[in-house]
Amino acid sequence: MGNNSIKCNASVSAPLWTIGWLFTIGWLELTFWKGVLAILVWPYYIGAALAARAGV
Repeated sequence: MGNNSIKCNASVSAPLWTIGWLFTIGWLELTFWKGVLAILVWPYYIGAALAARAGV
């Protein structure tokens, strides 16, 4: 059997996640506590904002 492994390069993925999180807080003008909550659920905030802008 071959020794297969998957590597996640944290030096790339962690900054990208942080940039996405900070972008969400700034773009949606979230309050401090909503920004803290966005750490866990920031895709929800992006989806809700895009749906509102699209009129859905």
